[in-house]
Amino acid sequence: MKPWSAEEPTRSPFAVPRGIPGRLAGRLMLRTNRQWDLLDLLDVREGEKVLEVGYGPGGLIRLLRRTPAERIRGVDPSPEMRRLAARPHRAETAAGRIDLRLGTAERTGFDDEEFDAVVSVNNVAIWPDLEAGLRELHRVTRPGGRVLIAWHGGTRPSRIARGLALPEDKLARIEHGLRDLFPTVTRRELPAFTVYSALR
Repeated sequence: MKPWSAEEPTRSPFAVPRGIPGRLAGRLMLRTNRQWDLLDLLDVREGEKVLEVGYGPGGLIRLLRRTPAERIRGVDPSPEMRRLAARPHRAETAAGRIDLRLGTAERTGFDDEEFDAVVSVNNVAIWPDLEAGLRELHRVTRPGGRVLIAWHGGTRPSRIARGLALPEDKLARIEHGLRDLFPTVTRRELPAFTVYSALR
C-alpha cells in the first residue's frame, strides 16, 4: 500500500496490521494513543450517530461508548483490528449500538448524510488517496455535522509521535482539501495531536 503522504509503499504493521506483528502493533496503539482530548473536541451529544474511520484496535470506540451517542459505527481495512476492536463490545454490537465493519476512508459503505460526527485519528497520512477520503467523509456527514481529523504531532508529542509528525506542506494539503469541501475548517494543536475540525 502506498500512502498519499509517502514516496514509497509501506509495509509497517501499524499501517497494514496483519498477523502477529499487526496484533502487537494494535496493542501498542491501545497503550500509547491517548484520545480524551479528541473526545472533548468531538462533543458527542444525545442521540447522535458517530462514525470512526480507521478505528484500529478500538481505543476511541471504548471512549465513544461512554458518550450519549445513539449509534457508533466504524470502518477499518484490517480484519485483525476489527477482531481486536470488537471483542470488548459484544453486547452493544448485538444490541445494534456499535457496528464495526471492514472498509476504508475512500469507501465506508454508509449512506449519504448518515452521521452527525465523523472522526479519524492517526490514519489520514496512510490513506492511499487523501482527496477521495475527504470527499467520502463529507458525503456521509449530514449538513450541520462535523468532521474531526487528528494526526501525530501537537505541542508536546512523544518521542515516537515526533518521528511521525507530518511536514507543513503535507498538513497544508489536508487543510486545503478540507476547505475545498467544508465551509468552516479549524486547525488546533493539542498536546499529542494536530487536529482539523470541519463543519459541514
